[in-house]
Amino acid sequence: MDAESLLLRFPEFVAEVRGLSPEGFWFILALLVVATSAAFYFIWRSLHRARLIEDTPTARIRSAHQGYLELEGDGRLLDGPPIVGPLTGTHCLWYRYQIEHRESHRDSRGHSHSSWRTIQSGVSDGLFLIEDETGRCIVDPDGAEVIVEEKDVWYGYAGFPRGGPPVTKSWFRLSGGDYRYTEERLMPGPVYALGWFNTVRNAASDMSADVSAVLREWKADQTGVLARFDRNGDGKLDTNEWDAARAAALQEVMKLRSQRPALPFSNLLSRSTSDRQPFLLSAIPQQVLTARYRRHALIALVLTFVGVVATVLYVTARFDFPG
Repeated sequence: MDAESLLLRFPEFVAEVRGLSPEGFWFILALLVVATSAAFYFIWRSLHRARLIEDTPTARIRSAHQGYLELEGDGRLLDGPPIVGPLTGTHCLWYRYQIEHRESHRDSRGHSHSSWRTIQSGVSDGLFLIEDETGRCIVDPDGAEVIVEEKDVWYGYAGFPRGGPPVTKSWFRLSGGDYRYTEERLMPGPVYALGWFNTVRNAASDMSADVSAVLREWKADQTGVLARFDRNGDGKLDTNEWDAARAAALQEVMKLRSQRPALPFSNLLSRSTSDRQPFLLSAIPQQVLTARYRRHALIALVLTFVGVVATVLYVTARFDFPG
């Protein structure tokens, strides 16, 4: 059945499309094209992630190569201040939260509508550990796509919740209020990760580079460095004076290093510099995650087909349908 035959069954739709102003018609057409293109993009995106997970072998931390790889292990908190979900107070490895306010407005026909406006949101950037039977790796979640299983959504009447979600999970208690609170959490336990693995060099190996950097900074202020180290006042630094400046720079670097929190592990997993290498952190096992991405690709394929058909019918009703 071609487009014109199908449109014969929906004369009201044809009349609506032909009754649109030129601006309205092109605006709706642009929305259809953008939505169809987005659905098509998600086919590629979801299949690309599924293939990456399937084709990338799981590495062991102790013997892992430098570069893009996948790890599986137990997510653990680092020593020090805990990572805490701001809305629920729950200790976790990572969180994302959002507070929205319900706002009412009227359209041009006088009908009342409501929508949610985000008034506050945030994402955790705290470091945590992945540990397998061979070693440990620090994870920097900045820029990661995080798939979680822990998610709470509830409603209230305050701009910031006074406590977590109601203990009683009744519909009334979860849905009442003009504020909506959402918090997602990656909890300690099994974690799948796909990202850029790097073994951080020993801090001592960078000492000379840090000293050189301090000396370059001092030399940029020629007056200041001469005032500190030109002991004979001849307007330049001789060998002995330069050695004194280098010793002072070394002391400065050691002082700065002593003030930094030391990370006890040398392996780091973080975001790759390549957009074709996604950084994934998941509480879901990789087999289940792969199936989910393939399911998303199938849904996106259906939506792309629907979008193409809708666009063709829309344009046909405007220009090609016999009136």
